[in-house]
Amino acid sequence: MTLLAPPRRTARATVPAPPARRPRTLSRTAVNGALLLATAYTLLPLGWLLTAAAKNTGDLLGGAALTPSRWHLGANLHALATTGDGIYFRWYLNSLLYAGFGALLCALVCVCAGYAFHVYAFPGKEKLFGLVLLGVLVPGTALALPMYLLASQLGLVNTFWSVFLPSLVNPFGVYLARVFCAGYLPGEVLEAARVDGAGELRTFRSIGLRMVMPGFVTVFLFQFTAIWNNFFLPLVMLSDNRLFPVSLGLYAWNAQTHAFPEYYPLVVTGSLLAVVPLVAAFVVLQRHWKAGLTAGSVK
Repeated sequence: MTLLAPPRRTARATVPAPPARRPRTLSRTAVNGALLLATAYTLLPLGWLLTAAAKNTGDLLGGAALTPSRWHLGANLHALATTGDGIYFRWYLNSLLYAGFGALLCALVCVCAGYAFHVYAFPGKEKLFGLVLLGVLVPGTALALPMYLLASQLGLVNTFWSVFLPSLVNPFGVYLARVFCAGYLPGEVLEAARVDGAGELRTFRSIGLRMVMPGFVTVFLFQFTAIWNNFFLPLVMLSDNRLFPVSLGLYAWNAQTHAFPEYYPLVVTGSLLAVVPLVAAFVVLQRHWKAGLTAGSVK
């Protein structure tokens, strides 16, 4: 009687245990901390501006804390409205004209150009668009002197048009408009409009422009902010202080603060009021702007 040998046991391969997951609390805390720091970095200068605009010259230069007894915002606003026969609010109106009408017309030009680049096929289309993208790489300060010489030849220096006309051109806006048209304009819709007998201008006005309205608002907001904060071009073009935008006017006042310290509260209070149109524009148009930023994210 033969005995059978017991079966040999094969060693099983040991599967390494999955690494323990780090608690999500740590990553969430890090993200929230970074967001909190970014928010503080953004809002602290605005908070300082809010408190500094309510101080008089002595408290502002001396660094005194703001208390109800030291609240001088009304007096600062009154001084701002009366200094120089109310020249500040003329600067404010100039900035609204430069930025409001300039951004509106620029957004329309950019959307028209982006629509044409997206919809139509013509010789040299991509090469021309490459030249437009090349214009994005050129800083505005490098173009200030050539534009000044051109405006001098045309007799436009020290006029409203010397600042307004250059603001109508924005190569980056053309690029954005083409991206929005590619994301918002199905070719079938345009073809259906042509089949129904609509001309090209009517197709663009009734269908194309309405469908890319988020892109229009996005380009408008970017250009409005750029023109409102524009400083170097008005500095080169303008010498008449009645044509100054608010940025150049506050710079002129700030240059006199060493000789006239009473201009410090005017500069700070004027800077606070200068932020209001930008905040109002983003708050009013943020719904369209958010929709515009997500263009093309889902196909």
